[in-house]
Amino acid sequence: MPVIKDEDSDREDYLFQDDKKTTFTATFVIAALVVLIAAVIISGFYLGWF
Repeated sequence: MPVIKDEDSDREDYLFQDDKKTTFTATFVIAALVVLIAAVIISGFYLGWF
């Protein structure tokens, strides 16, 4: 089963499409995770956990 569907592919068993919506969503989720991880690290230093 392929992960990303190309525009010229006729298969229907894929996880992601290769379009703007999927790219934007993946970028947004990765950016949100980076911000959350940074917030945990900063708060850990601020509260003296590290």
